[in-house]
Amino acid sequence: MTTTVTNITRKRGRPPGSKSRAGEGKNQSLTRALTLLQRLSESPKGMQLTDLSYQLGMPAATVHRLLSTFEELNFVEQDPEQGLWYVGLKTFTVGNAFLNRRDYVAIARPHMHALVEQCGETVNLGVIDDGEVVFISQVESQEVMRMIVRLGSRSPIHASGVGKAMLASMPQQRVSRILERRGLARFTDHTIDNPADLRAELEQVRVQGYALDDEEHAVGLRCVASPIFDENGQALAAISLSGPKARIVDKRLSELGNAIRQTAAEITQALGGRVPAAQE
Repeated sequence: MTTTVTNITRKRGRPPGSKSRAGEGKNQSLTRALTLLQRLSESPKGMQLTDLSYQLGMPAATVHRLLSTFEELNFVEQDPEQGLWYVGLKTFTVGNAFLNRRDYVAIARPHMHALVEQCGETVNLGVIDDGEVVFISQVESQEVMRMIVRLGSRSPIHASGVGKAMLASMPQQRVSRILERRGLARFTDHTIDNPADLRAELEQVRVQGYALDDEEHAVGLRCVASPIFDENGQALAAISLSGPKARIVDKRLSELGNAIRQTAAEITQALGGRVPAAQE
């Protein structure tokens, strides 16, 4: 009997059959797993297995298998009495690696505290992800009536101070792509839902150096925000100062706008960044 040995050469790092159906199945499993974890992270009160199955359109058996694997790895945990699943400590650890990598969060904190002391309103730090604002740090006001957002929560880019501050620093083509994809949903009577009006406001933001959310996402809430820039003059985040309209009255807008712009510039400087000429 003759045995024929065939040498198969492939590039390093490319698994055998990477273009096969089996490879596609593995990618699909990973997508399902991460989608499940993301959905669970959006529910701080926990979720039932059946609800996860329904909302994600996955068989209950598949969801249970994924949850069990995540539980073994400490990415999720379960309350057996209520049957609720929550994100676990490992999820926080992995997510926190992003903040460790982008040390502007730690650098911004003392400046945010100082701004709260100066102005008496809550200060938030946000970034843009997938065309939405994501809040990643907050220093709360000591006022009884104050704005509080859950870290990791999202806000529409066109109806928030942070979003408009960062949109104003983006190239026009990127702004167009985001608006075409996300649209201009109307949340209150003050929401800007016309592209031409929004672009006109973004031009004003570029001139004055700060953006204003005037009850555009929530009635009774006002917010001023200004971007933080990297060494290339590109916005990597923005800080906002938010509070009830009863305290952030018209005559305070210029004062608060200048304060937020100055604080953003100080954070930019601390990072070794550069404020573009139009924002100076």
